[in-house]
Amino acid sequence: MTTADIGVIGLAVMGQNLALNIERQGYSVAVFNRTARRTEAFVEAHASGKKIRAAYSLDELASSLSTPRRILMMVKAGSATDELIAQILPLLNGGDVLIDGGNAFYEDTERRIDQADAQGILYLGAGISGGESGALHGPSIMVGGTRDAYALAGPLLEAIAARGSGGTCCAYLGPGSAGHYVKMIHNGIEYAIMQALAEAYDVMRRGLGMSADATAAVFAEWNRGDLDSYLVEITEQILRRLDPESGHPLVEMILDTAAQKGTGKWSSQSALDIGAPSPSIAAAVFARIVSSLKAERIEAESALPGPPPRLEVDRTEALDDLFSAVLLATVTAFAQGMRQLRDASNEREYGLDLSRVARVWTAGCIIRAKLLTPIAAAFAARADLPFLLLAEPFRALWTDHHEGFRRTVVRAHQAGIPVPVISSSLESVDAYRTSRLPANLTQAQRDFFGAHTYQRIDREGTFHTAWEST
Repeated sequence: MTTADIGVIGLAVMGQNLALNIERQGYSVAVFNRTARRTEAFVEAHASGKKIRAAYSLDELASSLSTPRRILMMVKAGSATDELIAQILPLLNGGDVLIDGGNAFYEDTERRIDQADAQGILYLGAGISGGESGALHGPSIMVGGTRDAYALAGPLLEAIAARGSGGTCCAYLGPGSAGHYVKMIHNGIEYAIMQALAEAYDVMRRGLGMSADATAAVFAEWNRGDLDSYLVEITEQILRRLDPESGHPLVEMILDTAAQKGTGKWSSQSALDIGAPSPSIAAAVFARIVSSLKAERIEAESALPGPPPRLEVDRTEALDDLFSAVLLATVTAFAQGMRQLRDASNEREYGLDLSRVARVWTAGCIIRAKLLTPIAAAFAARADLPFLLLAEPFRALWTDHHEGFRRTVVRAHQAGIPVPVISSSLESVDAYRTSRLPANLTQAQRDFFGAHTYQRIDREGTFHTAWEST
């Protein structure tokens, strides 16, 4: 029996679709799932006439692969991945390649690379974005690890990836956990954009009294311009779907609590660790946490007074300004994410090329958007660009739209409609463009109670004042 080109472990929908995608590109695939029945069902449903074979043990899988072996792990992040690695490593030989395609925490990836390297096994952390459809038809793949490992597995990964205007949406991004770190920030940006779109929906629904269908029409219009993106596109589709049971828009029948899987939280934790200003991403994480407090929010609605959630303004004017707010909040989310990647790359020595990162995101992934083409160009022109809005065309977008951005935030606040991501995005840019912030008072307070010292604007040195002395 001939050997297979790659093994895929884990046959949930993502693993299944990736296996089918790999086979469609001309590779032979051996598949394994911890639950044998799932392997049987997949092979029965999809393997007929295809170069897909089933393995019912890890030893059988390892024995069925050509050498050096390439194995793609698509299992749950965390302990499940560690357990699988412990079981598979003894079955491999030096030079074989393990690829972790899950949403792994980047520090776990670093540990696993060292664990594999101790046995001569090559290891890649591959962030894969695109959901079920992307896995089948072409995802975005962000890869980190050793160049030797990528030389063996990269051509296959590039073959199954999406194609954007700049080529394949798969790239080797750097050593160690670079790929999983970039995927984590991708997801953080995703959190922020999703929340900004939800806030816009709320402003239209409650603030302007618009129906779901009318709101969908607005998103459809936005998707024909600068906000052309996958997330805006699916938002329109969601708002148009009717619930077959009630006849109401299905979105209005869904409980208003949003879950999270950890990558947004990890993004914010890492931002704090390295001192990267990413408040819009953090605001999106906290918005999901607040959404989970449904019972408390029901009680608080009657206990805490506020203004009626209605915008007293011409609808066309309000929608024009809302577009400005969502556009600039989206740009700011990308700007904060790219800034965090730059800072993390410097600290962790990833050597990230941010233009390449943006290119990998232009197709296949959840945050794919028209804006990513000029983002890639901006970092290609200036690799050390500190903040995206300093480059064109984003500087011009800020100039043209910041007044509508501000009016939207003011109106929402006046109407008691929460817009945490839109608001924090505006505040973060205003802070960044302010040459003198009130942090001088903050530092004086720190020196008062903790003798933390301060610097002066008129001479060099470090100073302390005995503030309570007469």
